[in-house]
Amino acid sequence: MDAIEHPQFGTPEPGLEHRDRPCAYGLAVRWGRLAVVHVGLPGEHRHYDLPGGALDAGEDEAAALVREFGEETGLVVSAGPVLARADQLFMLQSGEAVNNRSVFFETEVNGRAPGLQIEPDHMLVWLRPEYALRRLRHASHAYAVAVWLRANS
Repeated sequence: MDAIEHPQFGTPEPGLEHRDRPCAYGLAVRWGRLAVVHVGLPGEHRHYDLPGGALDAGEDEAAALVREFGEETGLVVSAGPVLARADQLFMLQSGEAVNNRSVFFETEVNGRAPGLQIEPDHMLVWLRPEYALRRLRHASHAYAVAVWLRANS
């Protein structure tokens, strides 16, 4: 990532060092609704996230967005302009402390390919952006939605 300061969200876990984890997320809007994933298996606490996730080794941000979006939603997308960057302190399910250093892209939906979706605990839902803003798990994701809302008002 570049040296530009990005908003930092989250609270550090005492006694743990948060490893930087590059991530890419997308804001795709159709019919006035924002694509989000409802995450969690039946019987678990569920939450909303923007589609996206961590970059694989050697992968650029736009490629990670396209791959992660497909794995989580079954949608074929392309990355548009970068909308925002923000960082989020976070504990992975494995217990590892990370700082998601995230880029948020405006994202175009080009079609569906259900075979892309490989994450059974992620369900695509389309929410009004204002509703998503209040429901997203990560403050960095809400920040990106707020930036999008201001740019499109």
